[in-house]
Amino acid sequence: MGWLIVGLILFFGIHTVSIISDPWRDSMVDKIGLIAWKGIYAFISVIGLYLMIRGYAAAHQNALTLYQPAPWLKHVAMTLQLPVFPLLLAAYIRGRIATTVKHPMLLATILWSASHLLINGQLTGLLLFGTCLTWAIIDLYSLCGRSQRPLPGAPASRFNDVIAVFLGLALHYGMIIWGHAAIVGVPLKSVAL
Repeated sequence: MGWLIVGLILFFGIHTVSIISDPWRDSMVDKIGLIAWKGIYAFISVIGLYLMIRGYAAAHQNALTLYQPAPWLKHVAMTLQLPVFPLLLAAYIRGRIATTVKHPMLLATILWSASHLLINGQLTGLLLFGTCLTWAIIDLYSLCGRSQRPLPGAPASRFNDVIAVFLGLALHYGMIIWGHAAIVGVPLKSVAL
């Protein structure tokens, strides 16, 4: 469980810098340069993400169960998961989805973490998915008072939504079939929607 907690602190710590102090972040960029800042940011993010995934997979097997979810909630969770990858891709393949939703990556994070909280009653799940959900809501709220930096991505096009949805659903299917077991070590059972 320790590696999961360290991963959460690293990953969300660096992702919370702009929420807490945008001026401090800007002063650091001025001091060390944008490329160095992005390198440090990416390095800490990747290490944190790796520790979160590995720590969760290791601790999940023997985690304390806090509640037992109702079996039908897996259908709700799988349904909530359908738009997650299309929204995530829409943040970088900009089209009408991104324009309408405004913050598709944060909405994807909220849906992903909320759906996992519905079906995971273990302490490790509460830590991981609860932290993700809380951070995404706080970040979304903070964007009401600050401007979002532009995300790198493909030029806007009317076909981008089709690409984001098609690729997103393909990623969703791949995650169900083998990705979840390969990445997290927790295989998904077939769920008929």
